Order: sequence, then C-alpha cells, then structure tokens
Amino acid sequence: MSDTATSPSPTLLTTLAAELMRYAPFEQMASADVEAFVARSAQAYFAPGERILAPGDGPARYLHFVRRGSVSARWGEGEAETIHYEAGDSFPLAAVTSERAVAATYTAVEDCFCLLLPADEVRRLARDSPPFASFLHQRLLHYVELSRRRLQAAQASQTLSEQALEAPLGSLPRKLLVAVVAEAPLQQALTLMHERRAGSVLVLDREGRAQGILTRRDVLGRVTLPGVALATPVRAVMSQPVRTLNVDDTAHDAILAMSRHDIGHLPVTEGGCVVNIVSERDLFALQRLSLKGVGGAIRAADDVAGLVAAAQTIRRFVDSLLGQGVGARQLTELISHLNDVLTERLVQLTAARHGLDLQRACWLAFGSEGRSEQTIATDQDNGLVFESNDPSRDRPGWLRFALDVNQALDACGYPLCRGNVMASNPDCCLSPVEWRDRFAGWIEHGAPNDLLHASIYFDFRPIAGRAELMAPLREAVAGPAGRTPRFIRQLAENALQVQPPLNWVGGLETRRVAGHETIDIKLQGTALFVDVARIYALAHGCTETNTRRRLLAVAQPLGAPPHEAESWAAAFEFLQMLRLQTQKQSRGSGPAPASTVNPNLVDVGALHDIDRRLLKDSLRVGKLLRQRLQLDYLR
Repeated sequence: MSDTATSPSPTLLTTLAAELMRYAPFEQMASADVEAFVARSAQAYFAPGERILAPGDGPARYLHFVRRGSVSARWGEGEAETIHYEAGDSFPLAAVTSERAVAATYTAVEDCFCLLLPADEVRRLARDSPPFASFLHQRLLHYVELSRRRLQAAQASQTLSEQALEAPLGSLPRKLLVAVVAEAPLQQALTLMHERRAGSVLVLDREGRAQGILTRRDVLGRVTLPGVALATPVRAVMSQPVRTLNVDDTAHDAILAMSRHDIGHLPVTEGGCVVNIVSERDLFALQRLSLKGVGGAIRAADDVAGLVAAAQTIRRFVDSLLGQGVGARQLTELISHLNDVLTERLVQLTAARHGLDLQRACWLAFGSEGRSEQTIATDQDNGLVFESNDPSRDRPGWLRFALDVNQALDACGYPLCRGNVMASNPDCCLSPVEWRDRFAGWIEHGAPNDLLHASIYFDFRPIAGRAELMAPLREAVAGPAGRTPRFIRQLAENALQVQPPLNWVGGLETRRVAGHETIDIKLQGTALFVDVARIYALAHGCTETNTRRRLLAVAQPLGAPPHEAESWAAAFEFLQMLRLQTQKQSRGSGPAPASTVNPNLVDVGALHDIDRRLLKDSLRVGKLLRQRLQLDYLR
C-alpha cells in the first residue's frame, strides 16, 4: 500500500454503508451488519502496478472490497490464468475463509481504493450474517439467485417459480391417505373414494408399502364397463406396479414423472412406506398450468398437422415459463421432455403407417436432446438402431420410415440437421453391432472427424421403441473410451481450441456484429462446460449424459469439493438461461426460423448489471475448469 491503511471516519460510515448496499451480498444483509463491515474495515490505496497480495505473503489477513479502480489476479507465468476484479468485487474469499495464503498475485491495474476487513472480523461477521456467510462460500450461486429474482420481479404474473419446482415433496402438506389392502372388496374401495371425494385409492400392504393404485379411470375401464362384481378383490383391477417418488424428490421430478407416464397421482414414500400422495392439481393449483395437459395434447394428435399445432403449444408454454424466471435446468429438461413426447408420438404414427414393429428398433436422440438440454432454437440430431440378421436387406425400409419422421419433425419446427446427423442418413441407421463397431472405430483412430462425431453421438439416449437395443452402444462407449488415454487427450486438445471470451485483465472480449458488442453464448460459453463434462465423464466411466449431472458426478474422482462442483453447475446453468433468453428475443413469439442471424449472440451492452457481472463470473469459472482440463491432460 502506498499509504498506511486508515479506519473510516465516523462521518464516512453512513456514506460507505449506502455505497456497499448497491452490491452483493450487502444488499441482502441487515443494515447493522453492513455498518459493522464498514466500521471494522480500514481504507487503503494502491497505485497502478502495485502488488497487493502474493503467494509468499503467508495466510491472507484481510478481505479486500474494491471501492474504486480494478485489480488483476494472476496465476503462474506466461499463458497464466488471469481474472479481473472491479468496483463491487471482493477478494480473496477462499484464502481468507480457509486461513491460507493466496494462490495468485493480485496487482492494482489503476488507482485502486479498497476496504480491508481483518480475517477474524470476516469470521465474526459470517457468524452474525447468514447472507454474508453464504456469499463467502457460494459467491457465484448467490449471483445466480439474484439474477433469477430480478427476472421474476420484472414480470407481472407469477406463473411458475423455480422455488416451487425445487420444493421437496416432503415439504408439501400431507393428506389423510385413502387406502385399502389388496384383499379388500371393490365395494369398500369405491365407497372410500366416494366418501372422501378422492380421485384414487391406494392399495398398501400391512407395512404401508405401495402395491397398487385404483383411479377413477381404472374404475370406468376395468370395473364398470366389464361389469366386474363389487365383491371382487381390489388386487384384480388395480394398476400395478405403482410409480412412487421419495420425500426428497422435488415437485419438478413429480411433474416430469406424471407427464412421462401419463398419470395424475403419485404416492410419496419415506423409508419405503407411503406417507402422502400428490396429484397434478396439487402441483399446479396455484400456477394455473398443466404440463400433463400439453403432453396429453401431443399424445392425442393422430397426424402430422396435429403435431405441428402441438409443437406451437410447446413453444408458447416454454415462453410462459421463461418469462417467469424458471431455472435453466428445469426449462431445458421440460423442453427436451416435451420434444421427446412429440417425437415418440410421431415415430409411433409413422411406424404404423409403414407397417413396422417398433419392438425391432429404437429411435435415438443425440447432442443436446441426448443430454436433455434442448433450447428454443434447436435442430435435429437423431439416429436409429434396428434389430436385423441382414442389415443391408432391412435398412432401406427403416430409412424410408426415418425420412418421413425427419421431414415431419422439420414441419413441426425442428430444422433438418445441416451435418446430416439424422436417422434418414444410412450412417445413422444401423444395427446394434454396426453402431458398436462405428463407436469403437472412432475411439481407436481418433481422427478429427471421429472427435467431432464423438462430441455429438456419445451424448445419446432412447426416445421411442425398444430401449434394450441401445445397450451395446452404451457398452461401446462407457468403458473403452476411459481405457484409451490417447483418445481422451485428443478430445481435450480439441475442446481447448476454444477460448472463453475474456481478455487479459479478465474483462469481456466481444465481437461487434450489426453495431452491437456480442458474445456467442453457445460456442464460447455453454459448449465449454458441455465438452469438459463429457471428457471427464468418459475418462472416469460415468454413464450420465446430462451436463449438470456429469459435473456433479465427476467432482469426487477429481478431488473437487462439493461447493466447487455446484459453482460449475451454476455457471453452466446461468449461461444456458442467458442463451434461452437470447433465443426467445431473436425469434419473437413464432417458431425458430430456418436461417437467421445467429440466435446465440448475446448483446452484452443490453444486459442488466447483475447479468453482466454474472456472465463474467460464469466465464471465469469456465476458464478455471478449462485450465483444470489442460493440466490433467496436456501437461
């Protein structure tokens, strides 16, 4: 420091406290705690180029809050990692909280004024102020929450909140269960349903475990129309096995399960015993939405025209959720799920028209749909695996079927893949053995095209047909890739060719397009996390395909603490949300155009201050994750 640090004069305390409350986490803290931060801090000035902190200085003694100016933090030499701190930022969080030396060298870039809070006061304030403690340990997650709240506050209605979707089922009000044993006569079950005005009755064993369920729909189809006697045991007509969720599962999980399995009631278990039952009405009573209704409209479509209309309904539904601040993970899963339902229905209708048995084939999703991460502007990445003793003989019939499906999906607003990664391409319409050999060839040779193919095809899952046919494909990837270090290294080299858009001082590095300073949020943002997560998953034998789940799954074998893995996931999800918002703005309310200006270009100048700050933080996390990959495989 050029001058000795000094404590703020009493006359400055109020001014400084008001200044701090413009920034995180102070705007969430009690005013008394903010004033305590200021009162216990010292002011310091650092001249341009002056070193502030370095690894050799011993354990970090102060938390630095930047009031004016900027600071660079540099790790190592040469092409070292550098990030940038500006007004409103605090450093070094991890070193102060863990009582260790810093890992980087911090230098003032310009005239810099900071507030310095001693480490023991940092710990004391963290005990007194939960928002401050949360910020110290989960800075990025804190900013994500601020961004989500800002988006929600800008909307007039409250259609569906992320908080509601994330609520554990165990937190919902518990109902008095309407239940009978399997030996009970139908008359007893129907009387209970009538008296309790219930839409279903559970069938439980003596320990309270679910054996089945009888719903109003079952009564009509299995009791009334067939004329089943009321003395018949319930076990003869109940639906089984009954699908259940645990108290730790979320409302989001329940919504997806109801839509996927076309059911309206889900028993909730704890320790294997049923403790509650939730219905679609419970989950959407306040939100006035029905995911099951959208899915039902898709399943009811009996031709391509009906599915085209259903696809437009999907987009309107997604627009509604996007406008209310629903999280990126929930949105992309919902988009992918509804697209799955539409594709499955289309595949079923087309197979029936061609006279094909879907038990002899499986329609596959690749790329973002394979990861359950589809956004609004999405094209087709799909394939087909079919059972055959003579593939060359049977392939033409499956190709004709696949071409009809691909063209119908295009009519529904999912453009044909420019790279021809579609089931109507003979290279994507193969028997299990052919698929296995193709995947093995990519891993063995690792040519540039092989690496490109792996980045698309190795993120796959079944959509329609017989899922068991996919097993040889999974076996061809899960083990062999991780046992081939050369292939993993090649994937890493390929992924590291793209740099995060941050300049040498850690600021955003934009490209001017049509008069706007832009960043390609897919190519320079989300793709980085997707690629790194895939590489580590393959290297460690993780069979997950979803990026968030991959990042969380590989944290332990990488030796990363849980809060660091959560920061990876939070950064990725914020970039996904920014991408969704940008795509929505680029297309208006209609379907995604076939060819337009890149829908993934973010106008940085138009971003809210919180979102711009979070964009930089998310890209910094990506840069550090990229650096980890580089150290692991390219040293």
